[in-house]
Amino acid sequence: MSSSAYKATIHPSTASIPAAVWNSLVPSTDGVTDNPFLDHAFFLALEESRCATSRTGWQPQHILLSDEADEPLGLMPLFLKSHSMGEYVFDHGWANALERAGGSYYPKLQCSVPFTPATAPKLLVPGVKPEIKASLLAAAQQLASQRNASSVHATFVPQAEADEIEIDGWLKRLDTQFHWHNQGYSSFDEFLETLSSRKRKTIRRERRDALADGLTVKWLSGSDLREHHWDAFYDFYEDTGARKWGRPYLNREFFSLINETMANRIVLMLAYDGPTPIAGAINFVGKDRIFGRNWGCTRDVPFLHFELCYYQAIDYAIQHNLQVVEAGAQGEHKLARGYEPSTTYSVHWIAHPALREAIADYLDHERTSVEHNQELLEQFTPFRKGERTNR
Repeated sequence: MSSSAYKATIHPSTASIPAAVWNSLVPSTDGVTDNPFLDHAFFLALEESRCATSRTGWQPQHILLSDEADEPLGLMPLFLKSHSMGEYVFDHGWANALERAGGSYYPKLQCSVPFTPATAPKLLVPGVKPEIKASLLAAAQQLASQRNASSVHATFVPQAEADEIEIDGWLKRLDTQFHWHNQGYSSFDEFLETLSSRKRKTIRRERRDALADGLTVKWLSGSDLREHHWDAFYDFYEDTGARKWGRPYLNREFFSLINETMANRIVLMLAYDGPTPIAGAINFVGKDRIFGRNWGCTRDVPFLHFELCYYQAIDYAIQHNLQVVEAGAQGEHKLARGYEPSTTYSVHWIAHPALREAIADYLDHERTSVEHNQELLEQFTPFRKGERTNR
């Protein structure tokens, strides 16, 4: 496939792109990818564990853009999808509308990190090279035509990238997550001092009650992580996944694979009753932030979810001088715990003209609603007057 003066190669697996080539196109610092979810090892683990394959409705179609000398210039992680699960940006209504009109929404092309609602660039091009990014977008649209796909979607992209892609005629969509922001705190107590007295007391009580029965919490990373830790965590994760959406997206093999290749980017937080783990939360560490991803438990303990997923992550960020905690999708209950509303962005290319027009109209109204809702949410942050974060 050719796009402008560049050559676009469609790769049916992450393994077909050398790790050195892939990671050379990902934003990095001192040879380490800034965002762990963009690392070649993460995508490879998803595919080699058979979590993200054509059988699960995630058929890799990664676009690698090269020049005439086969020098890699840009990468767009892409999947041909037969459903809309595992994306966290909901387009089921769009699919239903097209199908009611006699069309077919699936397959579609999805540019994302599977099962991961964390913001990261999706047009992986070193430096400021808008023409290469435009060529990646053009290649994706051309591929959609070849695969008879209804649309192309890039989800959880940075605002600047969303604005760039919107200029090329894609539709921009907004949503809300809740992130914690580090204002240079030296301790959790210093953070608490920025909150109202009532909220401060509530959080202290929740932390105390979560561990009241003598429970302890351990942070495990790197060489400290062992297979028995993953056995325990997978039991927790599987139980939570089964209760939320029927079956979890990730299998046990996936966690072994990332442990082999990414253990230093992982912080597994386990709650113990004596020597026995009863709950756990997995986090990934990037250049300036920690990403909370999955959690589960085998015993219901009041406030233990808040302790493991929110307060321990804040503790970790403060101790390691990280600027942001991204605690995953949704959850207005995070607001009372110091997490603030943050806008997330996605962009969408729709082939069907009438559907595109209808979606564009819908998104105009939705953006207004999201912005208004965030203004309301800002009024319920727990900070004392004058203690607003500078985001």
